[in-house]
Amino acid sequence: MSSIAYDLTKIKAFAFDVDGVLSPSTIPMSTDGEPLRMVNIKDGYAMQLASKLGYKIAIFTGGKTHAVRVRFESLGVRNIYLGAAEKLPLLLDWMQKEDLKPEEVVYVGDDIPDIPCMRHVGLPCAPADAAPEALETALYISPRNGGYGVGRDIIEQTMKAHNNWLRDADAFGW
Repeated sequence: MSSIAYDLTKIKAFAFDVDGVLSPSTIPMSTDGEPLRMVNIKDGYAMQLASKLGYKIAIFTGGKTHAVRVRFESLGVRNIYLGAAEKLPLLLDWMQKEDLKPEEVVYVGDDIPDIPCMRHVGLPCAPADAAPEALETALYISPRNGGYGVGRDIIEQTMKAHNNWLRDADAFGW
């Protein structure tokens, strides 16, 4: 049984912010000033499985670190928008390109720059430690903090609603 009060069988796509959602809000810096990001392996597993099974996935981040692109491409994510100062035009373009209706899309964001995107999709979500404004905008607030399984929580509940979570051999490999 899902804890998300939305008809998850409508969902065909997931859109994620990175910092504060798929990585913790605190970002260590390398000695040369590059931001370093930790990612949750369980988020990665769920993302690659969803991608294999035909769900559309996109990343929208203000960050420009090449490592972010490498990480998510390795999971089968093909729509990665780095340096996205204004995310909504990119989200709308992606949705049009993928022929997605708002009610078919989840957007997971944690802060004020994500709110326009959260307002444009059927299922806006936020991690438990999101900014108060993002929490107010979300229809679902994950019990997980950013970087600690938010993606897995939302993808798993959605795929279970579609009866395709761990349904075949694709689920047991990378």
